[in-house]
Amino acid sequence: MLVLEDGRVFRGRSFGAQGETFGEIVFNTGMTGYQETLTDPSYHRQIVAMTAPHIGNTGVNDDDPESGRIWVAGYVVREPARFPSNWQAKGTLDAELRRQGVVGIAMPGTRALTRHLRDRGAMRAAISTVETDPEALRERVMATPHMVGADLIGEVTTAEPYTLRPPQGVPTRFRVAAVDLGIKAMTPQRLAERGCEVTILPADSTTEDILALEPDGVFFSNGPGDPATADAPVAAMRGVLEAGRPLLGICFGNQILGRALGLDTYKLRFGHRGVNQPVRDVHTGRVHITSHNHGFAVDAPTGAPFDTPYGRAEVSHIGLNDNVVEGLRLLDRPAFSVQYHPEAAAGPHDAAGLFDAFCDLMSAHTAQPVEP
Repeated sequence: MLVLEDGRVFRGRSFGAQGETFGEIVFNTGMTGYQETLTDPSYHRQIVAMTAPHIGNTGVNDDDPESGRIWVAGYVVREPARFPSNWQAKGTLDAELRRQGVVGIAMPGTRALTRHLRDRGAMRAAISTVETDPEALRERVMATPHMVGADLIGEVTTAEPYTLRPPQGVPTRFRVAAVDLGIKAMTPQRLAERGCEVTILPADSTTEDILALEPDGVFFSNGPGDPATADAPVAAMRGVLEAGRPLLGICFGNQILGRALGLDTYKLRFGHRGVNQPVRDVHTGRVHITSHNHGFAVDAPTGAPFDTPYGRAEVSHIGLNDNVVEGLRLLDRPAFSVQYHPEAAAGPHDAAGLFDAFCDLMSAHTAQPVEP
């Protein structure tokens, strides 16, 4: 059974490992890319419910994971595939969930669950294959921590720096320092394809650690938890901004840029998770269909530039479903960020040009410090 903190109970059959799991329950509206979702570190300590009715059709393979393990706390699907069919498949999703100890549930009520979360908001929950008393399970749910105030990036970041170089035949054009707050594997790969040598650094790296690499640009990644707890990355980013290095932030990195500029962040009611989210570029008016995974957002003034300790800034992108801030851009320094995922595996790829924009920033600016 699946039990929510407000007492709502759903029943189904076991999918994946036996046992119990606890976390914040959220829903994902993507119809594809479930393996990327499962292995995205941003889902750490979350139970993910898929709104697409059939999950597992293509099995699992060795090419699609975004990290070395499944990060979701639990998995909720409507109808698992009985037999996967894909030329890349190395096994079934059910077997992979069992191998990695991920507890899931297959149940007919995923539409009702999604509507409930849209009305009530994301909340704490548990899946259990052993507990028979819903109220007893709910009492243990109520003892688990909230996502607000959760400091999780230290649990997902790399322990040691490592480097990804451009593929054979692609000349090295730039050196990029990437701060791993829960980075997806496809992000440094997209940069490497454009001639970037990317050194991935632990989340607690200081400004001095970053600048010691003499990077042409600095990247802050996606990640889990509450950005209000991420004081160390905020301090490191402020140092990078003061040094005038070109900077790109994605997802959690966008929230870190917001905090570095003196803005607040807040928790969304049920968040944005899926590969079908419309975002408008406020300058061009063009709408991109984008991939999202975030439960927090930046509170920034829209409609006109605003002042920051690093010059003027503006909101560059707006989510069309709810007008949430989806991007920031500094007007007096080479820095910008987006709340969504331009690396977007398994898609869409409307926003892939943002990596080219980052490379253009690095081309146009030297690595010399600017006057504050």
